[in-house]
Amino acid sequence: MASDLIDLRDRLRRFAAERDWDQFHSPKNLAAALIVEAAELLEHFQWLKDEDSAALPPEKRAAVAEEIADVLLYLVRIADKLDVDLAGAARRKIDVNAVKYPADKARGSMRKYTEL
Repeated sequence: MASDLIDLRDRLRRFAAERDWDQFHSPKNLAAALIVEAAELLEHFQWLKDEDSAALPPEKRAAVAEEIADVLLYLVRIADKLDVDLAGAARRKIDVNAVKYPADKARGSMRKYTEL
């Protein structure tokens, strides 16, 4: 795991231990909390036009940043509980997607890899 992610993991471990929250942090519960946070992130973009979603005012951008952080923290916590190297898994997934979506076939297309 990249050093920044290791630092986050360790800080989250301490944070949960200091509050005796490990008892609640099953992978299932953490995954459910992750979905809730992802929905809260999405809520900031609901009904916005594409161009408006890319040009958020500073106060909205700050709120979105907090939701993004919540999503990341839950991902780090789930990865820790399941002993998954999050950065390594992400790198491997990019490699898999590169094979599924070759640039010469996927460039500019929204089609699924099975339709390329």
